[in-house]
Amino acid sequence: MAQVTVSIDGKQYRMACDEGQEDHLIDLAERFDRYVSHLKDSFGEIGDQRLTVMAGIMVMDELSELQKRVKGMESEVLTLRKTRDDALTKADKNDSVLTNALGALAQRMEDLTVTLAVNKT
Repeated sequence: MAQVTVSIDGKQYRMACDEGQEDHLIDLAERFDRYVSHLKDSFGEIGDQRLTVMAGIMVMDELSELQKRVKGMESEVLTLRKTRDDALTKADKNDSVLTNALGALAQRMEDLTVTLAVNKT
């Protein structure tokens, strides 16, 4: 286990994390510290525990909004995939119809060529 020291509201905290995750943990702590600092700037000294709880609630609110957006995007992706699949199915049918029509036209042209050749002789 790796260990890093992070700073939240000017206080140092020693934290453990998986090897290779040190920078990620430091980044998360810095982001959380910005929430705490924002609240402290807005409300003043209202107590460490209250600041931490309020910052945690703000983070959870942001997470909730992002989860809603992800669900909306997942739904949109499913709709787009269905639309794409329907379009591909329709294109395949159109290709089949066109191929059959061209085949029939080619056959008629060959038949006409034979008929013209027979009538010329």
